[in-house]
Amino acid sequence: MASKSSKKKPNSKRSNSKPAYSPMASPKHFHLKRFFILISIMLPVCVIVVLGVSSNTSYKISSDHHSVKIYGFELVNEFPHDPRAFTQGLVYAGNESLYESTGLYKQSTVRRVAIQTGKVEVLHKMPDSFFGEGLTLLGERLFQVTWLTKIGFIYDTKNLQKLDRFTHQMEDGWGLATDGKILYGSDGTSTLYQIDPQTLKATRKQVIQFNGREVRYLNELEYINGEIWANVWQTDCIARISPKDGRMLGWILLPTLRQGLIAAGYNGIDVLNGIAWDSNKNRIFVTGKLWPKLYAIKLHPVRRQIDNKDIEQLCVP
Repeated sequence: MASKSSKKKPNSKRSNSKPAYSPMASPKHFHLKRFFILISIMLPVCVIVVLGVSSNTSYKISSDHHSVKIYGFELVNEFPHDPRAFTQGLVYAGNESLYESTGLYKQSTVRRVAIQTGKVEVLHKMPDSFFGEGLTLLGERLFQVTWLTKIGFIYDTKNLQKLDRFTHQMEDGWGLATDGKILYGSDGTSTLYQIDPQTLKATRKQVIQFNGREVRYLNELEYINGEIWANVWQTDCIARISPKDGRMLGWILLPTLRQGLIAAGYNGIDVLNGIAWDSNKNRIFVTGKLWPKLYAIKLHPVRRQIDNKDIEQLCVP
């Protein structure tokens, strides 16, 4: 994709200006739960709107000769999140905390954050010339990639000090995840990479497709119960992918999270990005770039036939 560098971060997103709002100084966030409840009650007839509702409904469609499920969600909880954090990678760290990689030149960081308060407990400031991207935790080491380079960094989990620097074979650095043995990576195309964590060489590539179309802009990644979950840049969708053969397993539709924030007055937010998984308590956390909230969600699959084209319109840019 010769043009992906210009699409990944448009000029408005590269700006180092901070959002002109503060959720801690405004009562607007108290109305978010009320908004989600109202949306879940007022189910429109229109298919596109129905697909965006955070409710106990989900849909099953047929794609590439196998069943692909479409999921809605239940909002379990919400927590404060730094509204200046341009979230690029999110990982559960244990002890009610997260590791987070943030982007933007001169502002990129790796940090450990308390879930309940949103407070940054430990912070590593990256050099100004690097734009932080995906992050994953393997053993006692954090692996991070950077945008528009083939350079990555390895950090100590305790103090976030840089331990090493590496190069990778992806076209760019967007997302990282791990199953505890190998690394999975994305570079903003439709390719999902498998990477040897010792040599950092790509050992396998899979082109991800839905309904005969390549799913481009695979972004932040997380490994959850034998699946790769991927944010798709510029959408409110998370793709569920089989790492064994690259098949699409399902879609998670989360537009009402972003819509709820905008309705509450947070107009400076960017796209959905950031997935973290607490395997001990089976908790799913999601957030977005410049979002003032981190959400814990629970998925709900239900059966209803819909057209593949509707999902393409929502989730396949």
